[in-house]
Amino acid sequence: MRRLRNVKIVATLGPASETREVIGALHEAGADVFRLNMSHGSHDEIREKHRIIREIEKETGGAIGILADLQGPKLRVGVFEGVGPTLEVGAAFRLDLDETPGDVNRVCLPHPEIFAALEAGASLLVNDGKIRLKVRDCGPDFANCEVVTGGVISNRKGVNVPDVLLPLAALSEKDRADLEFVCELGVDWLALSFVQRPEDVTEARDLVKGRAAILSKIEKPAAVERFEAILEVSDGIMVARGDLGVELPVQNVPPIQKRLVRKCRAAAKPVIVATQMLESMIESPIPTRAEVSDVATAIYEGADAVMLSAESAAGDYPLEAVATMDNVAQEVEADPTYTQIIESSRTAVRTTVADGIVAAAREIAETTDIKAICCFTQSGTTALLTARERPRVPIIALSPLVNTARRLALSWGTNCIITDGHDRFKLAVLSAARSALSEGYAGPEDHIVVTAGVPFNVPGSTNILRVAPCDERLIYASDPE
Repeated sequence: MRRLRNVKIVATLGPASETREVIGALHEAGADVFRLNMSHGSHDEIREKHRIIREIEKETGGAIGILADLQGPKLRVGVFEGVGPTLEVGAAFRLDLDETPGDVNRVCLPHPEIFAALEAGASLLVNDGKIRLKVRDCGPDFANCEVVTGGVISNRKGVNVPDVLLPLAALSEKDRADLEFVCELGVDWLALSFVQRPEDVTEARDLVKGRAAILSKIEKPAAVERFEAILEVSDGIMVARGDLGVELPVQNVPPIQKRLVRKCRAAAKPVIVATQMLESMIESPIPTRAEVSDVATAIYEGADAVMLSAESAAGDYPLEAVATMDNVAQEVEADPTYTQIIESSRTAVRTTVADGIVAAAREIAETTDIKAICCFTQSGTTALLTARERPRVPIIALSPLVNTARRLALSWGTNCIITDGHDRFKLAVLSAARSALSEGYAGPEDHIVVTAGVPFNVPGSTNILRVAPCDERLIYASDPE
């Protein structure tokens, strides 16, 4: 299903979008990748959604990406006696390991690892930062705090600890079970929550064993500080602005988003901008102007994908939310300013033969009347390098591996086609020409650029480029063998 835009749309599935009819409609409306949130739903429910997506994929003939998002460790306070109390600014409040129901003076925080890492002066944020506590003194089983921002505190509200690196693994026991389940199920991307250090990613990679690509969620200040190292060991990145906006001052999030997106682009690794993009559409059929501007900003920055969470999972208008994102993307990408911004922010990387080949393909396509860049890829690397160039013409990624095509559904501008394997470049050129014609990217009189690696079936070996006609007779005439 050809899209009239380059940025991809990720739609989260949930109670509002769990039927075959709605999932199919979401894909038709513009969803390129579906997110399965492992925080909600049983394994049987996740399996059923996966089955429906693969059925729709088979019917449409394209490649649909599936992203499983692991929950990560959940830090929460305990329970209170009766109705949750109201904490007043300046009051003392104690957190400890005592499981006795809490009151206005104290509550259980059943996470000794937090107490082990705390220091005087550290902040604790409860209920998405609505309540802010400052640690006055602490020990291995308690923290005496002052209420900086008050409000009602109630049972099992989440706790964020922005000032310290917590001695917690990114994978809980639930996450490990979920990871094995979705990898066996056959998802394409695995989103890793609570990433603080590159070791969190390598631990997950050892468990995944190549069955899915790993996408690191950047949602903690520690991850921002060590971003380059985390990016190096990740296959992709999600800028999870929700927790970032809780643990950091909200004004810090936009510049962080811009920096992370540019670094991902330079590394040729897909990056998703996520959280609260069209949140008002949970209850409204139309978004706010600010939300439209937020989506547009991510697209102008060159993000590979923008994501819907509750808007498509639990909202009243999931189809309208996807359609709105699709419309905004088409309008932004038609703006001449968009092209100027994308090209001025392009990072020139020329360290390998493959870098030079894809850069040359983009330059040829933009200086002559070329209709598309067709790249043959086993692992997806060639297509990702081509997408890094952000060319003005469509990218057709051809692969004999369905898993590669599905993973590339997340990458900017890649139109994935599953093709037969080839052992000769001439046959690859013929296949590329036929694909460009059949999918409507070019006509019989047009030309395309074809890139590949020879010998074939060797990942990362891109070393050849050809400008080819779409007319098969001319291909045979120029290469009779």
